[in-house]
Amino acid sequence: MYTALSIAGSDSSGGAGIQADIKTMTAHGVYAMTAITALTAQNTTGVSDIFEVTPTFLGEQLDSIFRDIRPDAVKIGMVSSAELIETIAQKLTEYHAEHIVLDPVMVATSGAKLISDDAIQTLVSRLIPLAEVITPNIPEAEVLAKRSIHTPEEMEEAARFIGDTYHCAVLLKGGHQHNDANDLLYRNGSCRWFYGKRIDNPNTHGTGCTLSSAMASNLAKGMDLEDAVMQAKAYLSGALAAMLDLGQGSGPMNHAFAIDGSYPPVRGGARA
Repeated sequence: MYTALSIAGSDSSGGAGIQADIKTMTAHGVYAMTAITALTAQNTTGVSDIFEVTPTFLGEQLDSIFRDIRPDAVKIGMVSSAELIETIAQKLTEYHAEHIVLDPVMVATSGAKLISDDAIQTLVSRLIPLAEVITPNIPEAEVLAKRSIHTPEEMEEAARFIGDTYHCAVLLKGGHQHNDANDLLYRNGSCRWFYGKRIDNPNTHGTGCTLSSAMASNLAKGMDLEDAVMQAKAYLSGALAAMLDLGQGSGPMNHAFAIDGSYPPVRGGARA
């Protein structure tokens, strides 16, 4: 079985972070492993508290994983401190990790920065250069490219700047503010658009986590990056189109929409 590692925070409501990554990787037939960067107390209406792990403990998690079940791909989600980012970079370099997909979570939907300036600098200098592909949304790409983005042409300019500066592929997600659900992949000097149809579903909690972990799953299975992106977008669209409606805020998607139900629930109150 192919394997993938998610390095991210825990979402107690199950819609994003580690929980979304495990569900997505499992749905793709990939064995999921985790290194948890933080615990959160959150639900569909927001985050009430965060408990960050220590760099030493994060390093121990990564050592335990790589020394036993080596991941075929690695997805990295939100990491809030420079010290944790440095630990991840050191360990991924030490173990020569492959197929690293980095979701550079830096900016909230409101536009507020989610991590400190020194953490952003460490992310840029230490972690992004290790990635095979990064998956910024438009506000995050504006931080990385140091320019505003309002048009498809400006998306291409920003993606080229980021990719050429940090020597990685860039999937610039257009659905956050502009350009509907069309995403742009910049790799090896060329751009390719992946066109999508916006799905009228207000429950979008965890879309970035889901897309990046689906990409990592596909890369773990040996797909080319363009095919990995195409299939990941199709999975994300299916999870959104299932129209799961849970919670009082922006709820989660149905990550299990494509599971065939080999073990159906027992009806009538009977127990196995």
